[in-house]
Amino acid sequence: MDEVTIRELRNQGGAVIDRLAPDQVVTVTRDGKPVAELRRLGRRPLTTEQLIEHRKNVPQMDYDGLRADIDAIIDPWL
Repeated sequence: MDEVTIRELRNQGGAVIDRLAPDQVVTVTRDGKPVAELRRLGRRPLTTEQLIEHRKNVPQMDYDGLRADIDAIIDPWL
């Protein structure tokens, strides 16, 4: 689906948007002539405040325990 008519967009807009692939651009036509383009928006970047808030919920890392687990699985002399 690289083109969609303005009528199809008006009548089935939700379905047209649902069919868009993440990196696809669809041309909207009126009377066979291109008038607009549709594309999915990328994910908006998080603000500093949102990143700080998310960081509060991340559990603390036990680095010594992780190292011991890795050494138990893999030869530590590699």
